[in-house]
Amino acid sequence: MSQNSGRTRWRRFALVMVPSLLVTAALGLTMAQGALAASFLISGQKFKLSADRLAARGLSIYGMVDRTRKGDLVPVVVTGAKHVKIDALCQSVVVPVPVLGPYTLRLTAAEQGGQAVAKDFYVDATTLEADQASLSDLDIGIAAGSLTEGEINRGDRKSPFFNPDGIAQQAEEVVLTDVQYRAVAVSAATLSAPDLELRLKQGLHECF
Repeated sequence: MSQNSGRTRWRRFALVMVPSLLVTAALGLTMAQGALAASFLISGQKFKLSADRLAARGLSIYGMVDRTRKGDLVPVVVTGAKHVKIDALCQSVVVPVPVLGPYTLRLTAAEQGGQAVAKDFYVDATTLEADQASLSDLDIGIAAGSLTEGEINRGDRKSPFFNPDGIAQQAEEVVLTDVQYRAVAVSAATLSAPDLELRLKQGLHECF
């Protein structure tokens, strides 16, 4: 698979997810108007997450709608994995500081060798791109409530925004290279990361 074809397949899947996200967003709008309250609140600020290589077992991809404290609805695609190994993990967010200008909060791990390892790892993303994607035992079009290889985040499953009949994707194993997420939330049951470093730098120093 060429680098371009790897990117195209992920982008096509995002387009397939759109109808499901719109249905879920409509459901979420009703809830935001007073019928029900969302169980998961996000800041709403997007950040960047990247990795040289991400290898996962038990992959799940499904649509969700996250909600901010202000009540804004944010449609996302959740990518989850029962177990994941990450090479050269990077996470960055730009924070505007009055008078001083933008600062970048940047976290890195496993950049000097070794791997970051996580269990029950979920990324709520607005975009996902990878130069190369290799998947085994792939299912596209499965109902989100019927996932068997991957899982639904416990917080999402309990949320009234979760649509069990929405379209989802699963795979037994996946390997992605040169991964780039634009995300609003990340969660993991456990995370072990060698050479962890967190820095606040003046200016723009994002992961990509």
